[in-house]
Amino acid sequence: MLEELFRRRPTLARQTDAPYLSERTRYLRYCVERGDSRATVLCKARELLWVARKLNVDPTLGVTTEQLESVARGWRDRQRIAGQKLDSRWTRARFIEVARPWLRYLGWWREPVMPIPFQDQVEDYCRWMKEARGLSEMTIDLYRRFVGEFLRWYGPNGRTLSEVRVIDIDRHLAEAGASRWSRRSVHSAAGALRSFFRYGATQGWAPPELAQAIQGPRLYSEESLPAGPAWSDVERMLADMRSDYAQDVRDRAIVMLLAIYGLRVSEVTTLRLEDLDWERDLLHVARAKRRERQSYPLLPSVGSAIIQYLQTVRRSSTHREVFLTLHSPFRPLSRSALYSMVCQRLTRLGIRTAHRGPHSLRHACAARLVAEGLTLKEIGDHLGHRSASSTRIYAKVDLPGLREVAAFDLGELL
Repeated sequence: MLEELFRRRPTLARQTDAPYLSERTRYLRYCVERGDSRATVLCKARELLWVARKLNVDPTLGVTTEQLESVARGWRDRQRIAGQKLDSRWTRARFIEVARPWLRYLGWWREPVMPIPFQDQVEDYCRWMKEARGLSEMTIDLYRRFVGEFLRWYGPNGRTLSEVRVIDIDRHLAEAGASRWSRRSVHSAAGALRSFFRYGATQGWAPPELAQAIQGPRLYSEESLPAGPAWSDVERMLADMRSDYAQDVRDRAIVMLLAIYGLRVSEVTTLRLEDLDWERDLLHVARAKRRERQSYPLLPSVGSAIIQYLQTVRRSSTHREVFLTLHSPFRPLSRSALYSMVCQRLTRLGIRTAHRGPHSLRHACAARLVAEGLTLKEIGDHLGHRSASSTRIYAKVDLPGLREVAAFDLGELL
């Protein structure tokens, strides 16, 4: 493997004489098989030489983030060989970027974990939400995160869950709301804790009266306007991505699905190749909240954008998800990756909107349908809402309709 990358004898000798030769060679061969370019593999081979020299690995103990960062310092010997001063910050970052996947591949990497106090109760609660209540994975993850934050805050007190008092929860919510959470987030956290301690009361490890006493800030139905960009701004985004660059080709297809069909982020990330019915020009979407599949006509413009991505950008992979990362290892995009992509493009174009994530494009889709005169029932069906109450908020963006209501002459009724 190394003989194929390095032709000069001194360079090859440095590689073969360095520690962990078989481990490095095995990993580089794996990178080639999964689709890494020759230039990428060559760069990794050079960096792994320094990783192997600096890192004293004990496979029985594993390597932690702290250990890796501690050895990613001191590049005097490397500067001497390079013959120039190195950017220590960039060199350190690349060292960690290459070392971590290699150690993970070998099974030597110890993932950092943030332990949650009362972990057994949390896992039982999450299992109950999935099996008894049938909640989605996204909802369970959200509740787990809110409950976990409270337990990490409460755990150092050394008290049991049966000793939790309402004042403890109020203090935690007040601190979080003052420093990092919005009013809506505090409301959601209160709901998660209420559900958690209600379950705990049925299991006997939480006071039975606690859940009912947990109160969050009050939210009012339809108290805010849908926060999305204007449709003209969406068209600007799509026009800005009209190029042959791989990232633009992929992102344009994604933005079309978010803005034209109003798909949720999870519905885009989980879209699979078999969901595209090219023979009948249909798009099948596994609705995240309805728990059923919904079919849409596949518009020619959207179909062309997806075909261009599949033919020119998407690499062959064992993953069946449509949208993959652009760099090896090629894996499905995460929800956070879609958020970063949409946010960066909105910011770069100077588009002002209250929310800057993918969900804002769903709001833009709904506002456009309202402007075209569709009924709230039709809009709710298009967006995959389970209830008409979820669609009512979009009536507030129907300004012509609101003006008609305001101008209605009540006549003799007044």
